[in-house]
Amino acid sequence: MLLYTHSSGLTESTAEPVVLIHGLFGSYENLGVIARSLSEQYHIINVDVRNHGRSGHSEQMNYNLMADDLAQTLDALNVSKAALLGHSMGGKLAMTFALLYPQRVTKLIAADVAPVAYPPRHNSIFSGLFAVDIANLSSRAQADEQMSAFVKEAGVRQFLLKSLIKEDDKFYWRFNLNALKANYSALTDAPMTTGQYDGPVLFIKGDESDYILPEHKEAINQLFPNAQAKIIQGTGHWLHAEKPAAFTRLVQEFLLR
Repeated sequence: MLLYTHSSGLTESTAEPVVLIHGLFGSYENLGVIARSLSEQYHIINVDVRNHGRSGHSEQMNYNLMADDLAQTLDALNVSKAALLGHSMGGKLAMTFALLYPQRVTKLIAADVAPVAYPPRHNSIFSGLFAVDIANLSSRAQADEQMSAFVKEAGVRQFLLKSLIKEDDKFYWRFNLNALKANYSALTDAPMTTGQYDGPVLFIKGDESDYILPEHKEAINQLFPNAQAKIIQGTGHWLHAEKPAAFTRLVQEFLLR
């Protein structure tokens, strides 16, 4: 499946390509601030993964399939190799791609995610999304109210509502909600348990997040022996949105090495 891409910055013939990959329920716009920060030095390729944003929908979704999607997309763009930066689910996709296609990855950055299986963390979000009466919806405010019984954090609801689109007086979710729910266990699972990518890897952790823990070090070192880690203080899982300047500085320093 070819993915929707948004390119910015310098051309690939004059600058290193950097692929940005968003997380669950997101779209390429989520990493727009980072894309703009890097665009003066790099050729930025911002993607919507399958079942998200403007990319195609499919009943099947796992990290191997998404890595194949990315490979096909880079082939179509005539990009032979690139640096990858992924947040959360996008970080797991970036890891999978690096393990399957190590020769195509110059550097890898995983934002607040480890190559491990996680327990379900989005049950309330799924409940809130399915509570929205999309067929009879009259406004985003109504959708926000319907979700609020399950998703208490207003900021999370506003993030989700970015994918609520109105066309011809009808609302729809840009992401494929049914497919995300059906394949959720594959998305929380470890991306890969075999193989190795020995290129440079940076894991960036929010110090208030529990997505990267000391007990994950063994799995990280096994798959990525040339990995290092940095912590951004005062941030949670959405570290790139909470402190974009600090996040961008770490990314730029790593890419320049």
